Amino acid sequence: MDALAIFTVILTLLCLAIGLKEYYTFRVAKMEKVSHVRELIGATEQKESKGKLSERVMARIALYADDFSGIGQRVNFFSEPHDIEQLLRRAGLSKKMTVEKLQGLKMFFFFFGLFTGFILLLIGFPFAIYSIVFLPLAGYLGTILWLKNVAKTRQEQLRYDLPDFLDTVSVTLQTGGGLDQTLKEVVTYFDGPLQEEFARFNQEIELGVPREQAYRELLNRNDNPEFQSLIKSLMQGMKLGVPVATTFKHQAEDLRTIRKEQVKEKAAKASPKITLITTFLVAPSVILLIAGLMILNMFFGENSILDML
Repeated sequence: MDALAIFTVILTLLCLAIGLKEYYTFRVAKMEKVSHVRELIGATEQKESKGKLSERVMARIALYADDFSGIGQRVNFFSEPHDIEQLLRRAGLSKKMTVEKLQGLKMFFFFFGLFTGFILLLIGFPFAIYSIVFLPLAGYLGTILWLKNVAKTRQEQLRYDLPDFLDTVSVTLQTGGGLDQTLKEVVTYFDGPLQEEFARFNQEIELGVPREQAYRELLNRNDNPEFQSLIKSLMQGMKLGVPVATTFKHQAEDLRTIRKEQVKEKAAKASPKITLITTFLVAPSVILLIAGLMILNMFFGENSILDML
């Protein structure tokens, strides 16, 4: 009986080991198949569908923002509809978010801050009485400041990418290509707002929008001075018959000259700031160090005051 029990245990362990091995083999084969399928259909699309946690949270909040859009349109302090529309265009969010949704979003965060303030007051959180006023204002104004920051960051990125874009387009145009075809080819090598703006410009041209109107739409969507200067030069060149390649070449040279002057200006402004830091931080520290050494020398050095006593 003992031998039979031992044999049964060994057989059970053997079957368990074989089962675990086969399960491991199955899991490895499954992962290989899944990886192959993801390569075929594009794994990036699946990752984008999941999105980041912050994006999913904002998407869920945006669903509730529509319920507060009516109140937000009536309470429009620091958020006039025209100003919000301009900011949405400059931030590149005009297709993803409407003015009404943004107005509702600020009111959602206002009431969320008010609710949070009351909760903190009920649980006896320190300075909770101030949070009832501060948190709603932070939610209301924070939404507007967030939109302004996104718009500013996008315009700065547009200005940063513009010189390389102008050089690339200028060289391509000098080979004899047309403007529309050149823009289609060049924008594929760029990312960010510059690619989005000119891709939308090409789409409008293909749909039959007059070229001058498409240029004006570019001006309305962006307030970057360098970018506006380029578009206005293209509009002027179109009216006067100036070659487009020449326009892009001159704009690239002018933009690099302006960029050098801006760098020199920032360097000139940095010197007073460094002097200010040296005056108020480094100099007092050095003075305290010297004074401390003098005091220590008076009490513990040769011929100190303690020796005289």
